Amino acid sequence: MPRVSQLSLPDRYRTRPATLADAPAIHRLLDACERDLLGVTTGSPENGPDSIAADLALPGLDPALDTLLVLDAAGAVVARAWVHGGRRSAVDVHPAHRGSGLGGALLGWAEGRARELGSERMSQTLLDGDHAAEALLRSRGYGPFVTQWLLEIALPAGPVAPAPPDGITVRPFRTGDERAAYRLTEDAFDEWQVRRKPYEEWALHTVGRDTFAPALSPVAFAGEEMVGAVLSLDVPASGEGYVERVAVRRDHRNRGIARVLLREAFAAFHRRGRTACTLWTHSETGALALYERVGMSVRRSSTVYGRALGTGTP
Repeated sequence: MPRVSQLSLPDRYRTRPATLADAPAIHRLLDACERDLLGVTTGSPENGPDSIAADLALPGLDPALDTLLVLDAAGAVVARAWVHGGRRSAVDVHPAHRGSGLGGALLGWAEGRARELGSERMSQTLLDGDHAAEALLRSRGYGPFVTQWLLEIALPAGPVAPAPPDGITVRPFRTGDERAAYRLTEDAFDEWQVRRKPYEEWALHTVGRDTFAPALSPVAFAGEEMVGAVLSLDVPASGEGYVERVAVRRDHRNRGIARVLLREAFAAFHRRGRTACTLWTHSETGALALYERVGMSVRRSSTVYGRALGTGTP
């Protein structure tokens, strides 16, 4: 793995691992990248400080070995790299510091760390339209394999949720629902995800987040068994609601349960004063048509790129 001391960076930069205390600074870096590419700062919950802190606290991630920050002469974070499990990674460079070789150096560092962890593949996710980053990845042998869409629905009026199907009851998420929601969502996601997350990792990005909103997270039951869930986040600064997870148990699909739960969540966000609601989905879930049927449309997209690492140097 390219050690920090071996990274070829201009003298004006220094590096160190990230800590939980760096979450706000990393959030500002990601906001600057979004603003440069999209023309606005979106306040995306997936890039919020609590999401970044959750990434840094993931089981199996050692921040001292699996993260790297680049700081300028004033000590500001201008780039970062992050690797988890040897497969997932992220590299971000502040727009004002692009063209200095930071992206290529950090990508090489991340690939080296992934090899050290025994991984045979590496993936990176880019917002579509980030042509410079795409060119870098393609030059290193990466190719696209998954499309992701950020969907939105405007909430000028409170949506009316249809009645649940016969035998199904719906209520807001309550304390004590955590393990049932975990089993439900991970069972559903097992159909496409690479690995099943342990509860502790799953909770960091869902019910354990400061922005998790139980009152805005409707769940569906058949008798005493949870068969559907929408897990929502509320980030007041964004002015929008955000749905983090949607799942329906396989033997209860095609009954309209997801539509009921989503409409319940949208109505709850409207009552909270949110003007819109968003969620991410991707091409492997097959759920895009479902979200379009409940009135959502694509706001923007991103692409996951991957490459085989092999055992040698890039």
